[in-house]
Amino acid sequence: QVQLVESGGGLVQAGGSLRLSCAASRRAFNSYTMGWFRQAPGKEREFVAAINWNGRSTIYADSVKGRFTISRDNAKNTVYLQMNTLKPEDTAVYYCTAGNRAYGLGRLPGAYDFWGQGTQVSVSS
Repeated sequence: QVQLVESGGGLVQAGGSLRLSCAASRRAFNSYTMGWFRQAPGKEREFVAAINWNGRSTIYADSVKGRFTISRDNAKNTVYLQMNTLKPEDTAVYYCTAGNRAYGLGRLPGAYDFWGQGTQVSVSS
């Protein structure tokens, strides 16, 4: 079992930046592919970014590519999402997730086993 706790959300103006953090409870953090998803009101949960176990491979949704950067620090059991040039359409609850690294980088929620409680990101125009 892995417990994930997100932090770093908040309210920011369009064009601003935020950095989300996700701390994992488990020692074998590097056993997991880590990802970020988001869910806006009335919409389905959508993929944002994912990073493999050693941080050398990443994938992004087209909507955030070039603006968001996912990274991880295995020594701190933490994954990050640096979000720059934020837009009002980035407003959502952001969820951290962990999946078995044997399955590679996934874009679907079903590829992940553990989820955090979410952190709200609101971008004003």
